[in-house]
Amino acid sequence: MLRKFIGDKKFYLMVLTITLPIIIQNAITNFVSLLDNIMVGQVGTEQMSGVAIVNQLMFVYSLCIFGAVSGAGIFGAQFFGSGDKEGFRNAFRFKLISCFLVFLLGTGVLISLGTPLINLYLHEGSDAADIAATLFYAKKYMWIMLIGLAPFTLSQVYSSTLRETGETFVPMIGGIAAVITNTCLNYILIFGKLGLPALGVEGAAIATIISRFLEAGIIVIWTHTHASKVPFIKYLYKTLKIPRKLAWQILIKGMPLLVNEALWAGGMAVMTQCYSLRGLSVVAGTNISSTISNVFNIAFIALGTSLSIIVGQLLGAGKMEEAKDTDRKLIFFSVVCCLFLGALLFLTAPLFPAIYKTTVEVKSLATHFIRVSAVCMPMYAFLHSCYFTLRSGGKTMITFLFDSAFVWTVSIPTAFILTRFTTWNIVPVFAICQSVEIIKCVVGYILVKKGVWLNNIVSSPVVSARVLEESVS
Repeated sequence: MLRKFIGDKKFYLMVLTITLPIIIQNAITNFVSLLDNIMVGQVGTEQMSGVAIVNQLMFVYSLCIFGAVSGAGIFGAQFFGSGDKEGFRNAFRFKLISCFLVFLLGTGVLISLGTPLINLYLHEGSDAADIAATLFYAKKYMWIMLIGLAPFTLSQVYSSTLRETGETFVPMIGGIAAVITNTCLNYILIFGKLGLPALGVEGAAIATIISRFLEAGIIVIWTHTHASKVPFIKYLYKTLKIPRKLAWQILIKGMPLLVNEALWAGGMAVMTQCYSLRGLSVVAGTNISSTISNVFNIAFIALGTSLSIIVGQLLGAGKMEEAKDTDRKLIFFSVVCCLFLGALLFLTAPLFPAIYKTTVEVKSLATHFIRVSAVCMPMYAFLHSCYFTLRSGGKTMITFLFDSAFVWTVSIPTAFILTRFTTWNIVPVFAICQSVEIIKCVVGYILVKKGVWLNNIVSSPVVSARVLEESVS
């Protein structure tokens, strides 16, 4: 029984070779986000709330980009597993075009509707002066952050493609360079060091966009100067034309992912908006909670990404039984890791809000929210792994129903009803809204166990048995 869920040393070495660079990159990124959050929090609660609201909107955009690269990424991982270089190039081209369209749409929405969207999070239950100040800081932050959308989009296209080949080190280096730059510039620009004026939230935004340009530059330049390591880059821009049949296949598989990510991110924004009905203290508390939780969530997020790479390559190579065995062990590994991390987060929860320069109420709410998230962490790990398992086999319509459809039909109505038609404390409301996802665990278990995801969606030429070994060597 244990052998079904626990691999040997060689298995975990392969997993860690792919996962550790992703964990390191995400850890540094989220740790720096934590530092950024704390720095802005030192300026004031209104500034922190304004930045949190804008970042919620930016989160929707970032997940739309993630959805745009994910559809082609399924094909990319399987093309790489089957040794089809031209197919891999076409998958990249599809990413580039689709992300450019998302960039145009997202920028247009934020420019034209940014202020009304921010106002959705500002309610009469809070002090009028606090609302006006929060709106003022949010708008200043948003207009500068718009500049960083282009480099962020380009870096996601390239880094996701490199990861599909097993090259996770370079995106990690780009991420590390970016977050170190971001941290240093945040300190200098927010507080006005080295003779520069204190810019507050504007300084935080400027630091972020500079770091994004740096990250994109490192990843793109390395890719184009190391054709021997990433041979797909040769003739990549010879044409942007994609075979019509392949483009249609990617669109059919990828569109549900893009729509899913957009709806899921939008759903999270709506959930936060529901919580915000209880005042700006709740907005600040959820902001602190999500920032801290994200630092601990990197484990299952990175393992989910690794799962999609490893299992996707095995499916592309036609190794169905090996893919099924590997997937089961990766899911188990992810859940066990998060049992320990969740316990650690629960015990240390009160320490993190104490760092912030904010009210006692906000600190107390943040502590409770963090503990709820800690208890739910193993459940999140299982759901995340199920999602990437289904996605690796091209079951994107099922992932759409499994993910965003559930949010809009169960989670959001639950939050809407509890925040508008009850006087319950926000903490049990938050806990109930998170715990309803146990329903998804049951559905995910059934779908994964049935093996509906065991599909090879690309052509299957004779493949070397060393594909995975080469990808992590």
